[in-house]
Amino acid sequence: MEVLDDNPQNEVEIRPWGLDLKTFNMLMHLSQLAGAIVPFAGFAMPIIMWATQKDKDSSIDTHGKNIINFMISYIIYAIVCVILVFIVVGIFGLIAIGIASLIFIIIGAVRASENRFYEYPLSIRFLK
Repeated sequence: MEVLDDNPQNEVEIRPWGLDLKTFNMLMHLSQLAGAIVPFAGFAMPIIMWATQKDKDSSIDTHGKNIINFMISYIIYAIVCVILVFIVVGIFGLIAIGIASLIFIIIGAVRASENRFYEYPLSIRFLK
């Protein structure tokens, strides 16, 4: 876990979407939970947030790529578990993925609010 560089004194303050940088990164992690309210919003929101602001600050790009890697990885794991549901084992895998995702998203949001980077466990690095 690395601490992301705080804003140097000579640079202009970056305020993506009018938010403090740490708050924006934290909300980018938490936006994954929007899928519990609106289908596919938990997938679309972090991607939209990252894609529209990634060029403004390297921490946004780092957090965004990490979140996208996490989402793609866990979708792959969920698909495998859905296939395994037919032999009962997949049910336990789906439950474990759901609980782990919730915990990891919250940890990622807390770390982002502390201006720290959190790499999601078992996340395949599709974007580097």
